[in-house]
Amino acid sequence: MIEQYMALALQPTMRGCLQRSQVMRNIEHIGELIDAAVWLSAIDLPVRLICIPEGCLQGFTDEVFDWDHEKYVDEMALELPGPETEALGRKARQHNAYIIAQAKVKHPKFPRKFFNAAFVIDPHGEVIHKHYKLQVFAREHSTVPHDVWDKWVELYGDGLDAFFPVVDTAIGRIGCVICMEGSFPETARGLAVNGAEVLYRPAYPEPYVANGLWEVQNRARALDNTCYVVAPNPANYFLMPDSTDAIDTFGGQSMIVDYQGRILSEHKYGAGPSYAGAIIDIEALRQYRARSLWGNWLRDLRTEQFRCIYQQPLYPKNLGLEKHPGRHADHDEIRRRVMADMVERDIYRPPTHQNTAPAETPEAERKEKPEKVPAD
Repeated sequence: MIEQYMALALQPTMRGCLQRSQVMRNIEHIGELIDAAVWLSAIDLPVRLICIPEGCLQGFTDEVFDWDHEKYVDEMALELPGPETEALGRKARQHNAYIIAQAKVKHPKFPRKFFNAAFVIDPHGEVIHKHYKLQVFAREHSTVPHDVWDKWVELYGDGLDAFFPVVDTAIGRIGCVICMEGSFPETARGLAVNGAEVLYRPAYPEPYVANGLWEVQNRARALDNTCYVVAPNPANYFLMPDSTDAIDTFGGQSMIVDYQGRILSEHKYGAGPSYAGAIIDIEALRQYRARSLWGNWLRDLRTEQFRCIYQQPLYPKNLGLEKHPGRHADHDEIRRRVMADMVERDIYRPPTHQNTAPAETPEAERKEKPEKVPAD
């Protein structure tokens, strides 16, 4: 039996890094936040799970500044394990807790590429689990398994463990859903089918936190799969290592959601480091899964009738086998081609008046609409 425990969704401030040596400054800040959060939260129940948001080790340098892929491999990508995970491992040992974090990392089988990975560190300080992000948005440069599909399948097969790995721990079975992956029901569903009970889901940017997308997705992924969701989101972002002013690009709202989609804890403030904490009851989840004839959706999944949805490909695979994912403009062009193909296949119906002209710049608009001269 797994006793109830406290889980923490940390909300650290982060500084964008331009070289790997700068990552430790972020980790030192995270360590202080861990100490403060455990100090107060362990008054209730022992803290056994500590979750760190995406980006809080390295920042989002490749995305913000549109870096060349190999430049990031050479100057910023981490190894798993490495000095950074060793530093976090010391905190895991200190507090007898599991720590989950994210980083953009090198991969031994793809030496000139970097991937976006979540990893679990156990209370002994060891990295016991890795999950490589499956979906990225149009400004992220990370390679995903689909970009190198043929080689990935050759190395790891095409089963659940190749894409939706779950780690069985003393505090429950844990799976990871990184940022954009949580926008798709399939990633969380794949983890649930593979046995996940707790989903780590970091993070999401503005304006999609303030407009409710973040909350809807976290609650839906929990409810759909009868899982807990621990969803840490960053606090202020110092864009450069020496920036004096921080930007609230993520909006906070770190949260923990139970297996019926109810928010157990939510930290609404986003402009400073803090955390959300809540009690996780794995035994209650297992009882509910074993006994409920209502909200136990996975049990009623009639898989055969859904296979036809995915028979025809949409986004092209293997785009990173011979080259890198590309810069922002390359990602945009790929997505435009996919959307055009979806119109051609009558998946999307085009608007009646489709504007295909490039958007005008503010400078062009000003030339066409000169400022009015105030009347005397």
